[in-house]
Amino acid sequence: MSENPQEPQAPQQPGPAPQQPQDGPAYGTPQPAQSPYQGPPQAGQPYGQQYQPPPLTPSDERLWTVLAQVGPFILSFIPPLVIWLVLKDRSQFVEQEAKESLNFQITLVIAQIAAWIITGITFGIGGIVFLAFIAAVVFMIMAAVANGKGAPYRYPVNIRFIK
Repeated sequence: MSENPQEPQAPQQPGPAPQQPQDGPAYGTPQPAQSPYQGPPQAGQPYGQQYQPPPLTPSDERLWTVLAQVGPFILSFIPPLVIWLVLKDRSQFVEQEAKESLNFQITLVIAQIAAWIITGITFGIGGIVFLAFIAAVVFMIMAAVANGKGAPYRYPVNIRFIK
């Protein structure tokens, strides 16, 4: 050791030598390539923009449109309403067909109220008006078959409340 005043030397500390990392970093420490957050950011989407769900595949579009046409057999206008509200941003085809089904179901509710009023006024003779609902069932089945093939369907008798 030379005693050169221009070159200061660090004093040596006695103790154990620093350990090299074994197979990886300690548990719980984030990796340089990993984010501590759960989901990866969307490619090409800067922070602060609204999340856009991915579009539906053609088979999913057909499934949801058929459900919008057949669901009213059990729950009236509720299935097309829910499908339209939830999936309208993901597929234009689903939006169009769910709106068509919803409009038809609203038309049927109005027709059913009118049929009940006519039946009540005519003391039951007007009950024959309910036979018209057989045509509604046929239209709903035709719409489901057309949507299952991926084709749009327009009901022949429909008041379009929602455009």
